This record gives sequence, structure tokens and C-alpha cells, in this order.
Amino acid sequence: MTGRPLAAYTAVTAAYWAFMLTDGALRMLVLLHFHTLGFSPLQLAYLFLLYEFAGIVTNLSAGWLAARFGLTSTLYAGLAIQIAALGPRVWPRTWPRCPRKAR
Repeated sequence: MTGRPLAAYTAVTAAYWAFMLTDGALRMLVLLHFHTLGFSPLQLAYLFLLYEFAGIVTNLSAGWLAARFGLTSTLYAGLAIQIAALGPRVWPRTWPRCPRKAR
């Protein structure tokens, strides 16, 4: 089974590249969204400061989970969570939604 380690390496590498691409895109979308809402550059900087702090907590938690359950299962669980979180974005707009606050 010499081809098996290469297949695992390829799957993990592809998943990591996909994550990095979506993470970068998400950062830009968040920045542009809050800019259109009228946030100042300083407010956006503080927003990303909190975002990075949340990333530190997430990475520490993911490291603990990976040490406990294994890297592969942790990676696939993280990808599944991302897909589930993005799922509502592709639902039809006719489905019930949370009411928006009046401006």
C-alpha cells in the first residue's frame, strides 16, 4: 500500500488549501460588509483585533482536539462545520429568515 500515504497527503493538502482560500475570502467579505455599514477604519481594526483573538482561541482548541482525536478527524470535522455554516447562504430566499432590524 505505497499509494495510500500519498493519497492521504494529497487529501489533507487540498483541504488545507481550500480552507486558506475560503478564510482569506471571508476576511475580505467581512471587511467590505462592515465598511458598507459605515464603520470607521479604526473600528474595523478593532474588529479584526477581536477576530484574530478568536482565531488564537480557535487554534488552541483545535490543537487540543487534534492531539486527542487525531489530525485527520479534526480536519474533516472542521471542514464539515464550515460547510454547515455556509449552508444557509445557498438556501432559497423564500425560506423563513430572521427579521432584520429597522434602520
